[in-house]
Amino acid sequence: MDIALEHYITVAGLLFAIGFFGVLLRRNALVIFMSMELMLNAANLALVAFSRYNATPDYPMMDGNVFVFFVITVAAAEVAVGLAIIVALFRRRQTVMVDELAAMKN
Repeated sequence: MDIALEHYITVAGLLFAIGFFGVLLRRNALVIFMSMELMLNAANLALVAFSRYNATPDYPMMDGNVFVFFVITVAAAEVAVGLAIIVALFRRRQTVMVDELAAMKN
C-alpha cells in the first residue's frame, strides 16, 4: 500500500485542528502552550510531505526538510522562553489559568 500525499496532509490538518481548538478552548497556559507546539508539528509534517512528493529521482528536493530544522530550532527557543515565563507567572500568582492571569492588566 502506497501512502499518498493526501494522507499526510489529512493527518497534518487534523493535528493542526486539534492544536487550534486546544488554544481556543483551554484555559491552562501549559495546555495552550502544548497546543501551539502541536500546531507547529503539524506544519512541519506538511512541509516534509510536500518536500517528499515534489522531489524527482534526478533532483531530490530538501527545501522542506531544511525549513523544518529552522522551525524546530525556533520552537526550541520558544519552549525555553515560554516555560520560563509560565514558571515566573506561577511563582508570582500561584496559578497558570489564563482567566486569572488577565488581572495583570491592572
